[in-house]
Amino acid sequence: MFEAFLYLKYSRILLQMKTVKDIGLFFGSFNPVHVGHMIIANYIVENTALDQVWMVVSPQNPFKKKATLANDYDRLHLVRMAIGDNLKLKASDVEFSLPKPSYTIDTLTYLREKYPDKNFTLIMGGDNLGSLPKWKNYELLLRDYKIIVYKRPSYELGPLANHESITLLEAPLLQISASYIRASIQEEKSIQYLVPDVVYKEISDSGMYRKRK
Repeated sequence: MFEAFLYLKYSRILLQMKTVKDIGLFFGSFNPVHVGHMIIANYIVENTALDQVWMVVSPQNPFKKKATLANDYDRLHLVRMAIGDNLKLKASDVEFSLPKPSYTIDTLTYLREKYPDKNFTLIMGGDNLGSLPKWKNYELLLRDYKIIVYKRPSYELGPLANHESITLLEAPLLQISASYIRASIQEEKSIQYLVPDVVYKEISDSGMYRKRK
């Protein structure tokens, strides 16, 4: 009985791995990952033609200060814990071995060469779409890749919203920020319910983000 269960479980995993072709790339510092991130990732994979969404943990965003980031592998570990057994989501450390700071076009070029059998779609918030012209080789992103944009209140999408490569989504959003969570931890306030339960326990037990004495 148990052996039959294991066979069915791993057959399902292998079948899904073979059929995964259209991948959405959700880049972020995930510092730490919170329920807002997970809602967006799950909504997109469930409401588009994507087979899977990879949550790509960025070791260094060129627009963010390195000093504010927790250890790369700690953040990756939290994302993996948050995903759990959801086969439609995956934590990715692909940028850990690439030159830093991380530029999206370089990561996409690397992934396309490594996985020629997969189609990659970029996922971003409406706030990033407005600043996209500041990104390295953004013209190539628009030319070579599809981009899913989830709207964010108070941010203008700008003229690129009408570009043929852009798909706009009204994903459910929560006004939660990682910086607010980090500040709450340092002020010894509870972050329960702001992050997945397993992430809350891991942060509480490990002491991540606590102010150093």
